[in-house]
Amino acid sequence: MRQLLRSDIYENLMMALGTLRANKLRSALTVVGVVIGVWTVMAIASIISGIDEAVKKAVESFGTRSIIISKFDPGIHVGRRSREERMRKNLTYDDAIALRALPTIETSMPLLDITNNFFGSKLNVSANGKTSSAVRLQGTLPDYDRAGIMIISQGRWFSQFENDNNEEVCVIGSTVADTFFPTQSPLDQTIQIGGSNFRVLGVFEPREQLGGGGTGTNDQNNVIYIPYNVAHKLKPDAEQVTILAIARAGQMDEAVDQVTDMLRVRRSVSFSQPNDFGISTAESIISQFRSITAGIALAMVAISSVGLMVGGIGVMNIMLVSVTERTREIGMRKAIGARRKDILWQFLIEAATLTGFGGLVGLLMGWATTLLIRLFVPSYVPVWAPIAGFVASVGIGIVFGLWPAWKAARLDPIEALRYE
Repeated sequence: MRQLLRSDIYENLMMALGTLRANKLRSALTVVGVVIGVWTVMAIASIISGIDEAVKKAVESFGTRSIIISKFDPGIHVGRRSREERMRKNLTYDDAIALRALPTIETSMPLLDITNNFFGSKLNVSANGKTSSAVRLQGTLPDYDRAGIMIISQGRWFSQFENDNNEEVCVIGSTVADTFFPTQSPLDQTIQIGGSNFRVLGVFEPREQLGGGGTGTNDQNNVIYIPYNVAHKLKPDAEQVTILAIARAGQMDEAVDQVTDMLRVRRSVSFSQPNDFGISTAESIISQFRSITAGIALAMVAISSVGLMVGGIGVMNIMLVSVTERTREIGMRKAIGARRKDILWQFLIEAATLTGFGGLVGLLMGWATTLLIRLFVPSYVPVWAPIAGFVASVGIGIVFGLWPAWKAARLDPIEALRYE
């Protein structure tokens, strides 16, 4: 008889589900906190994972062997830069050429930004009766084609001969092509930049952009590349030079060290002083971004845990009420042979079922939210998120249901049977 009365997990689960069905509204209100907590975890995980993957893909599209050297320190910057950064010497064309002598560097080239800003002369781009002042303009060398960052879909890159003879030629992004030459091939067409006529040699493939990109200079496809000296002639006061160096395969770390040493010597930085320039690689940019998102994720998990805690307290409260309401039932089960651990498991499984159900609802809401978010920003649900959400919801039920279950298990059967 004792063996027949002993509740196994399946029987306890069925009893728990029966209790949930009998008290639908009460059960639903009890697990609201758990639902919100799991839903928050799912939503935050999908946003962060999606953006992380998009950033990784966007950064790596600039080349895993690329080293980007700038006057300013790398990383995300908020507000005005320090006076020390603003007073630093600009990088130069000669710095870029000097780096080619390093054994770990395959090639390097300067990038002169002559895009319109708040200072200096304005350079308008015109063709076919349309004019724009929001096109990103870059001057560089023929070697830039070897970096593999911008892929040409039509035509070709400008040659060393055209560069050396300062010919007014250019390669344009897909947005520029669509804007100025929507119904015809841009190749060999003329486009005016700052009043000078440039012949279009090639068109870049559209680049995938984070969050769909932007407009104006924020659109990576709204760009025109021209020979370096021609760019300097168009805007003589332009000084914002960035250097792109390509490390030899398998020598990235050595290349970064050698580039740093050479630039410190060329810029007369003393041994005790920090670098007065910034160096970025795809790996360093991704690592920095992930350190930021890790902090955000930790904060969001802490916030979502508040919902889980509230749900857990609600579960404890409702289970204590349930123990009181079912005191005679507990007494009867004990009278016919149920042991303390049978009663303990019965109420623990009931609490875990209650919060587990809330976790499932939270997961469904999280999936729906992910699909909605995907319309605006990259998002996807990593495998660990639903697993962690469901395990956390069940764990909350077990932790907060332990005291009511223990209280039920310790009831005296005779006193319980007398309970009215």
